[in-house]
Amino acid sequence: MPDLPLDTILSGDCVEIMNALPEKSVDLIFADPPYNLQLRGELWRPNMTRVNPVDDDWDQFDGFAAYDAFTHDWLAACRRVLKDTGTLWVIGSYHNIHRVGAIVQDLGYWILNEVVWVKRNPTPQFRGVRFANAHETLIWAKKSPDARYTFNYHAMKYLNGGKQMRSDWLIPICGGAERIRINGEKVHSTQKPEALLRRVILSSSNPGDVVLDPFFGTGTTGAVAKKLQRHFVGIERDPFYIGIAQKRLDATEAEPLPAFPTGRRGEPRIPFARLLESGLLAAGDCLYFQRDKNARAEIMPDATLRYEGYESSIHAVGRYILGGSPCNGWQHWYFEDDGGELLPIDVLREKVRNGA
Repeated sequence: MPDLPLDTILSGDCVEIMNALPEKSVDLIFADPPYNLQLRGELWRPNMTRVNPVDDDWDQFDGFAAYDAFTHDWLAACRRVLKDTGTLWVIGSYHNIHRVGAIVQDLGYWILNEVVWVKRNPTPQFRGVRFANAHETLIWAKKSPDARYTFNYHAMKYLNGGKQMRSDWLIPICGGAERIRINGEKVHSTQKPEALLRRVILSSSNPGDVVLDPFFGTGTTGAVAKKLQRHFVGIERDPFYIGIAQKRLDATEAEPLPAFPTGRRGEPRIPFARLLESGLLAAGDCLYFQRDKNARAEIMPDATLRYEGYESSIHAVGRYILGGSPCNGWQHWYFEDDGGELLPIDVLREKVRNGA
């Protein structure tokens, strides 16, 4: 089997090409497939100028069954080339994303998030017969429920002003100098903004990873991947778009990598037992889950917690209380200080880490 052709645009049908690529060879897939918009007639603005619709041949399908079969085939091919630790992003509108989501689940992917791209400057609903369509939806999925995957949580938090990033992303549509035009006309009717791809790639890949786009278009995914020092593989069947994308990529240079916080993964691990050994807590003391004094656990001599007859680590007891949801016990368990204030036990871990 041939090696993965890095930093290359491959010409042809995406299903055929992906089925010929090495299995489990890419870290991240971003797919912007045809939306199957099902347009009926022309659309005019109130000043009687015509709206340029997405009426390209590549968005034409003979009904939902044909679109579903097409979607199943390319999603299955994506699953084949995606590493077990990789993730898939798919973007769509209300016309197609619900059908896509069902097929994603049917194929065994596990959906991590539904992200809403809220457009700062959407196209108005000129006829005034329904709400203006001001958003698109992205599905983020991994290959299986138990698969490990990349999520750069602290980078996203940093980009969001120190607050946990939410699943509603307010980003302008592609316009201005970024929008590729020839003689004043848009080259591609659905070109996505680089800011959207930057967030996708930064959140769910690392430098040196391989990002695949099976519907490459004008190369936004490749351009952003190159800037962020990731490899890309693009697949596109239209020679015109390939020429535009290649010219764009040739003019794109890698940027210095942003210096994002990485959390505490690089710091020395401190076991909960060290808090007892240091005298900061003692067997028999009580901890309170999420500041709730009714959710009280007793510290046992072996540094486990006992909660309503269940005994295990600070993390496992937290998961037990949350019904199986992941739990970082350092952040969820609280102790009562000498003044009666409830503080997270993470405060005590920092004391140990700093030699107090």
